[in-house]
Amino acid sequence: MAEQHKIRINHSIDAHLVRVIDENRELLGVLEKAEAIRIAKERGLDLIEVSANTDPPVCKISDFSKFRYQMQKKLHDSKKKQKIVEVKEIKVRPTIAYGDYMIKLRNAKRFLKEGNKIRISLIFKGREITHDKLGFALMEKFKADLAEDGKIYLQPKIEGRQIVMLINPA
Repeated sequence: MAEQHKIRINHSIDAHLVRVIDENRELLGVLEKAEAIRIAKERGLDLIEVSANTDPPVCKISDFSKFRYQMQKKLHDSKKKQKIVEVKEIKVRPTIAYGDYMIKLRNAKRFLKEGNKIRISLIFKGREITHDKLGFALMEKFKADLAEDGKIYLQPKIEGRQIVMLINPA
């Protein structure tokens, strides 16, 4: 939508001379802007500036509403093809049970297979922070178990009362 504000048509084209392409994609040559607009009006169409950064600018004789629709369609298709990478967070505690660990690990593998980054946060409560070696050992276990599915983007480090690690998909 923002692009349609930049598109110049008919009399809003700045250049005096323009290179004109007709509706059948044939080059008509370099013409004066007034002459090109006259030809477009005779055919019931508009003169649309396609490439402003050339000398002389390239203009196309076409129906503006159809041209705008095609541009919006291209923009929509390009947005549809983009994959938005999310950062999924997995929160664990240093005293996590084996079954709970396996569920968190399975979810982490699924997130990585879907193409998302994961952030593993190991949260300490109370005096557990004094046993940070247990937390780093658990993070090393996560690293080893996720080695084939992803690669470590940010090594485990302490941030306040938690240890954080970021993993990208392999």
